[in-house]
Amino acid sequence: MSEFGGAPGTIPEFMGSGGGTGIFRLPIRAAMHPGRPPALELRPHPLRETQAGSFLRTIVGTGSQLWGGLESGLRFWNLGDVCESWNGRVAKRGDEESVSFYESGRTSPVLCLVTDEACGFVWSGHKDGKLRSWRISKQGPEGSSLEQDDGKFAKNTVGAGTGEPGSLFREGLSWQAHRTPVLSMVITSYGDIWTGSEGGVLKAWPWESIEKSLSLTIEERHMATLLVERSYVDLRSQVTVNGVCSLPAVDIKFLLSDNARSKVWSAGSVIFAIWDCRKKELLRVFNIDGHVENRLDVTQAQETPVEDEMKVKLTKKEKSGSIGFLQRSRNALIGAADAVRRVAQKGAFADDNRKTEALAMTMDGMIWTGCSNGSLIQWDSNGIRQLEVQHHSSSVKSICAFGTRFWVGYVNGNVQVLDLEGYLLGGWVAHSGPLIKMDICASYVFSLANHGGIRGWSLTSPGPLDDILRAELSSKELTFTKMENIKILTGTWNVGQGRASHNSLISWLGSAATEVGLVVVGLQEVEMGAGFLAVAAAKETVGLEGSANGQWWLDTIGKTLDEGTSFERLGSRQLAGLLIAAWVRKSLRPNVGDVDAAAIACGFGRTIGNKGAVGLRMRVFDRVLCFVSCHFAAHLEAVSKRNADFNHVYRNLSFTRPSVGQNSASVGATSVQVPRAGNLTAPVYDEKPELSEADMVVFLGDFNYRLFGISYDEARDMVSQRCFDWLRQKDQLRAEMNAGKVFQGMREAQIKFPPTYKFERHHAGLSGYDSSEKKRIPAWCDRILYRDSRSISVAECSLECPVVSSISLYESCMDVTDSDHKPVRCIFNVEIAHVDRIVRRKEFGKILLSNERIRSLVEGYNIVPETIVSTNNIILQNQDTSVLWITNKCDKYKASFSIICAGQCTVKDDGIPSELRAKGSFGFPIWLQVQPATGILKPGQTMEIAVHHEDFYTQEEFVDGIPQSWWCEDTRDKVVLLLIKVTGSYSTETKLHRVHVRHCFSSKNPHADIEPSSERLQTNQNHLQRTDFANFGSSDAMSLSHMRCP
Repeated sequence: MSEFGGAPGTIPEFMGSGGGTGIFRLPIRAAMHPGRPPALELRPHPLRETQAGSFLRTIVGTGSQLWGGLESGLRFWNLGDVCESWNGRVAKRGDEESVSFYESGRTSPVLCLVTDEACGFVWSGHKDGKLRSWRISKQGPEGSSLEQDDGKFAKNTVGAGTGEPGSLFREGLSWQAHRTPVLSMVITSYGDIWTGSEGGVLKAWPWESIEKSLSLTIEERHMATLLVERSYVDLRSQVTVNGVCSLPAVDIKFLLSDNARSKVWSAGSVIFAIWDCRKKELLRVFNIDGHVENRLDVTQAQETPVEDEMKVKLTKKEKSGSIGFLQRSRNALIGAADAVRRVAQKGAFADDNRKTEALAMTMDGMIWTGCSNGSLIQWDSNGIRQLEVQHHSSSVKSICAFGTRFWVGYVNGNVQVLDLEGYLLGGWVAHSGPLIKMDICASYVFSLANHGGIRGWSLTSPGPLDDILRAELSSKELTFTKMENIKILTGTWNVGQGRASHNSLISWLGSAATEVGLVVVGLQEVEMGAGFLAVAAAKETVGLEGSANGQWWLDTIGKTLDEGTSFERLGSRQLAGLLIAAWVRKSLRPNVGDVDAAAIACGFGRTIGNKGAVGLRMRVFDRVLCFVSCHFAAHLEAVSKRNADFNHVYRNLSFTRPSVGQNSASVGATSVQVPRAGNLTAPVYDEKPELSEADMVVFLGDFNYRLFGISYDEARDMVSQRCFDWLRQKDQLRAEMNAGKVFQGMREAQIKFPPTYKFERHHAGLSGYDSSEKKRIPAWCDRILYRDSRSISVAECSLECPVVSSISLYESCMDVTDSDHKPVRCIFNVEIAHVDRIVRRKEFGKILLSNERIRSLVEGYNIVPETIVSTNNIILQNQDTSVLWITNKCDKYKASFSIICAGQCTVKDDGIPSELRAKGSFGFPIWLQVQPATGILKPGQTMEIAVHHEDFYTQEEFVDGIPQSWWCEDTRDKVVLLLIKVTGSYSTETKLHRVHVRHCFSSKNPHADIEPSSERLQTNQNHLQRTDFANFGSSDAMSLSHMRCP
């Protein structure tokens, strides 16, 4: 243990041995984290308390914008404005340092988002079961909205949308898709929208009905809603015969469009189904092991209304005849058995560590699923399991893919980059919380953490671009470093099951709180007794905490601190007799938040809370501070037990739930110890304790370390002579810290006050020490220790050493006599260094735009391999198949391609084509099959694409999920424009090939010029440009020729 003097006005401190290694190693802090690529911080981690009711839950990229779904609506960021400030607009609380964004009016919570590039829409699925369409607006001068006359939907139509004057949000079509939340949504390769909900409900919404509704006028909005609302195809009823369904009634958590093979995957936690999205037929049902599921579900979908259920029954009767009594009895028995089975499985599934948590398709046509045990499973397009890999033991939460790579986000905030064979290419800690969603946009992978922070990572990471950016930004550290100072008052008191007088609390806390910004109080023995401890342990098991005495202390201390006027309570946590609470000065409140609470028992069997710890964790000026109130094993000889108690607390204290609000009393627990699941076959990761990741940790409490090698009378004599230097040599805690056995690397101010234990109640002065028959030797049981960011005794505050503290007051309140312990208080003077996110983001943009080495690298990354196609014109007659070859002429780089349909037109009798019309998300017409529609070409490789005409002369029209009528498809010749989009591996820059496909119903003039008039083509091309889904991106300054950096 080292001893060193303090600066003027501060108290000298002691530091224990054993710090700086193992779990006591300080967290890495730097201007740019050395272990991860430099990120475009679109939205810094906001304080949780500022996001109540408006947490971000999902994101999706549209090319030039990133959209987010909130609990209260939607918002979007213009990616060309990432260096811009709010330009006079008022930022929302918690988003002052975010890139400026625009937010919609209030809606039901958004659960899923998809983009429709063809129509310029973002579709949102909501908790109230509604679907909504939103126009993707362009920003005009000073943030005004530009009119979008792209020829798709005329003004004053539902598709053009409506909104508040001057608002960039234009809400179009909306309807009640489900009675339960819309859990998942996808647009198929034929332009239809599929939605999944609870209980296995799966619906398809035909594009033809959606388009018709979008074309109606604003005045006809109600009719438009009714039209699309009743047009759905109930896919579950399609596979239900005689009330027996081949699909389990599990929530449809995921939907995925396999555009390469025109299929749709629907998935729950452990069950998958594959559908033909053209015919809307079920192809396969299988489980997570790849085994075919033969179980039958006889329960009706919960959403089906009574009248619709009757229609289903009548329809089935008409088709298959009446159902006999025996058949109905059989169905009833199967239903009862199935209900029991599902209840049993529900419990089993809850413990299944292989639940599906993410689903994505890579460009080679393979499907990857991520599991709660960290494993990744690859499937082919038919649902045949190919391989399983595991590179992390944490649960997978999100997957996204682009080119020859895919990215995996984990619950611990890590992101990993893998190649298409599942080999690990790199990884880093992306966020401080679970990474719940990722999407590709503008040559960046944007990641959303559950706390709402969004970061963008270059598609090239990890790579040489990162090293240059990191070095350049580090050299500008001083320009984006902000310094703050705060005083923190901490107090600890073993109250011996008693209550304090007002004067005692003023003496202990009130008199010292006038100049501080933060107050943290730890109490021990608030309430004890075998009966109370047993009840407290039982309450903890069901997530309850608190007691009448605990609430009295919270309220009384709050009054002492003038709570409500000067201070605001941040949070509290009680475990049996242990209590910790924190208050912040109101002027400091905007900079303090993310308060989490934790508790851990050290009593009998590590289950009883008579001994243990409670803690609070919070962010102060973006730095993590932890405060832990402890009560360790008693008695002189129990040194090893006390050391073990500290070790148990330090290693296992886990902050897992938000703390109880200030008005809560004896309600839901603020923290529950959750065992960390692991897989014995998974790689082992050295996960550090949560306390070791904090920038500052303060331990306070009744540690119960005593004086050794000294008698009662000797101790009393030394105390009366105030020989504290000599007594400190007899202190068990100091000896154990010197040996590196406890509180490793932690500091304590020099003790200049008498031992705080044991006193007779209501006896003032040093004469109040225990004079009973036991005559317990006085001891410094009640202590306050800490560590900050310093690895040495003296260090300047900086982004590398962001929290530096000194102590200006460390004393006991000897005039307080309400307990057998004296309260102790300590005032910390804390200097905090943190990043000015706005300034750093501007520097980030300037470097990308101006650094020649970066621009040179990006130029290489932006290369789109040269490809050729075998023809630009294809003619098909009924049932014809034509082959299109795509060749990668590049001998160095792989090329990724995807084929979409930019639109279809009908050739009139006079030979003049009609207007080119695109389906949702550039879907194919129902008569055309293109397979594979996505793929990867190796250098020099040629791939064969089958372009096939499929007879589809009649189509069913559905009303309320029931087929009502059949109609013949137009038999005139049709022409479609196929676009083959080619990209490289590291940029969203795209090259296009155009292929015209004409379907001739008759044999007359089959070789006529199939291209529509140049005017029509020009119209279509202009439409594509206006929707602005073309080349925003590349990491060449993020294609930041579009970025504005002042």
